[in-house]
Amino acid sequence: MERGMISVDRWSDGSQVYFLTHLHVDHTKGLSSTWKRGLLFCSRITAKLFPFKFPGFKLSLLRVLEIGRWHPISLVSPTTGSRTTVDVMAIDAHHCPGAVMYLFRGEFGCMLNTGDFRWEPTSTRAQIGRSMLLNALGNDKVDILYLDNTYCNPLYSFPSREVAAKQVVDVIASHPNHDIVIGIDTLGKEDLLVHIARVLKIKIWVWPERLQIMHLLGFNDIFTTQSSLTRVRAIPRYSFSINTLEGLNMMRPTIGIMPSGLPWLLKPLEGNANAFGSSPSISHHRSKKSTKVQSHSDTHKLNENSRTVERYHEYMYSVPYSDHSCFAEIKEFVKLVQPTCLKGIVSSSPSYVDPLYYFGRLLGTDLQSQNLRQNFETKRGKSVEALLTKSTVESDNSTDAGMKKRKKKRSFKCSFE
Repeated sequence: MERGMISVDRWSDGSQVYFLTHLHVDHTKGLSSTWKRGLLFCSRITAKLFPFKFPGFKLSLLRVLEIGRWHPISLVSPTTGSRTTVDVMAIDAHHCPGAVMYLFRGEFGCMLNTGDFRWEPTSTRAQIGRSMLLNALGNDKVDILYLDNTYCNPLYSFPSREVAAKQVVDVIASHPNHDIVIGIDTLGKEDLLVHIARVLKIKIWVWPERLQIMHLLGFNDIFTTQSSLTRVRAIPRYSFSINTLEGLNMMRPTIGIMPSGLPWLLKPLEGNANAFGSSPSISHHRSKKSTKVQSHSDTHKLNENSRTVERYHEYMYSVPYSDHSCFAEIKEFVKLVQPTCLKGIVSSSPSYVDPLYYFGRLLGTDLQSQNLRQNFETKRGKSVEALLTKSTVESDNSTDAGMKKRKKKRSFKCSFE
């Protein structure tokens, strides 16, 4: 696809139409209430939340894409000046409310941008998404895949959200005399909070702005801003800290739970064989980071080596509840899609590894993978931490300008710097 036609989650000048995968802040940098550079396409849920996130935005610029339907968009080739049609389909990314991935089809071939996503092997929504994607592709191949590579490292193995949600409930239930605070973002983790409320038959406190979002999403009876009605509170992630928990414990016994696929930056407490307080019926396994890079050939074996609940402080627990795919799930997705070219949308993370290092062979680019692996091994020495390097692949959301137009049999050239 030529530059100057489509942008995904990038909001600078130079494109004819813009696509928003979801409303998390790292995907809306540059987007504001006064932004008006072109038409903005998004899912119906995102469009519903948009005025709350960007009050005063010119809503006539929004275009809703129904999930699972092809939508034709007429564009102008910056090179030839001629009209061309690009078809786009939004597919449920199962990341946060409104999150979608975009499949584009046109003279350039097929391009898939996942945005942030999690497709667990046991998830019904993910199974629907897989079928939708494969049916949409038909006999076509994905020529270039822009991939959520947040946890593209074998160090990251965690259970399904269903399992992790049960772990959170177990922690809460094993502390019946404690107040509970859970760190969350302004959007996301709704399914977790609803599960807690229904299993424990309680309401959950949220801050006023979060309550408005919950109401927009249709959750009208579960959440409250009256702290006297519940001992469980969901607080903004930025205010979740050891200092906050220590202050709360000066008034009432309180524990904090951070649901995240990213291990807490602190080391777990030593000698805690049981992460669930005094409950003898719930055991605790603390995973240890191995210097060996493990492979995961089957996502159904995820739970065997998954990180579980860890106690990082007297008052703090980390539960591996993630809205991003873990390494094994990413690998299965790449095997499912089998793209010709692959680029990560995350250029840096606490343990970044270029996705080509692991998945080059799955693309039929064995030489590329071999060269990358040799480079990594040279730099690595004896420590796996040396794998955690900055991106060597430009992760912008536009394909190579030199990509040839699609004919009956296409030829694509990908360059990986």
